[in-house]
Amino acid sequence: MKNYFKMTMALGLCLFFYTPKSMAQVIKEKSRIIVIGAHPDDCDNEAGGTAALLASIGHAVKFVAVTNGDAGHQSMKGKELAARRYAETQEVAKRLGVTYDVLDNHDGALLPTLEVRLQIIKKIREWNADVVIAPRPNDYHPDHRYTGVLVQDAAYMVEVPNVAPEVPALRKTPVFLYAQDHFQRPNPFRPDIVVDISTTYAKKISAFDAHVSQFYEWMPWIGRYEKDVPAGKEERLQWMMKLYDRPMKANIRAAMVKWYGAAKAAKAKQAEAFEICEYGAQPNEAEIRSLFPVLKK
Repeated sequence: MKNYFKMTMALGLCLFFYTPKSMAQVIKEKSRIIVIGAHPDDCDNEAGGTAALLASIGHAVKFVAVTNGDAGHQSMKGKELAARRYAETQEVAKRLGVTYDVLDNHDGALLPTLEVRLQIIKKIREWNADVVIAPRPNDYHPDHRYTGVLVQDAAYMVEVPNVAPEVPALRKTPVFLYAQDHFQRPNPFRPDIVVDISTTYAKKISAFDAHVSQFYEWMPWIGRYEKDVPAGKEERLQWMMKLYDRPMKANIRAAMVKWYGAAKAAKAKQAEAFEICEYGAQPNEAEIRSLFPVLKK
């Protein structure tokens, strides 16, 4: 009987140390999130509020711009513009509590090549990402579309050792998420996960504010509303807070109920939503809540 007891205890210890991590163990750890956008301001728009929330509780968040933004301006271009936009990303990193990398690919000329795919595979592996957020591969801008394709193409390959062998392959399958968009074809965005960013909306706008070349110069110029941009710094920030303070769509608020309950969902003012990509891990509700512990009823 004593021998049986010892054997049972030994087996239990072996299972504890050598079986895959239980959900309870995973919950105690901090998530590692990487957000991938086409340009040096896209990640901020895709997940700036969520990133600020997660970073504030100790989770590790990295933004990656796949192009250097050297074409996105009405009067600057090339290396001068790329340097300016890189400096803006580093200011965003300080404001949101994230790290921000910019790949040296030309803005407006991105293609889903093997070279760029390998760059993205390496970034995901180096970050040891649990969650990867990127645009869907249907968008008005070719750089956005091809960023979505590149991340899709990297999804399986991050676990293949003989692809980009100079960076060790992941021994886990990350969750790949699409950032919210408004495009309807070939199919509309599905809000599988909705994060209430009401408390970090101001931080998200502060990130936009750091991209002076974009939010106060280029986008107003291309959108024909440059005369509306105030001159003063504080006035600009308040103007942008109102500009992006848009009513939450009914389907986003309805999807939020699952994660926060009806009462909290009704009070939420700002949200970011994500669709689970079928190419990565398919998390259940408990696993999603462990990766995004800000989802609380």
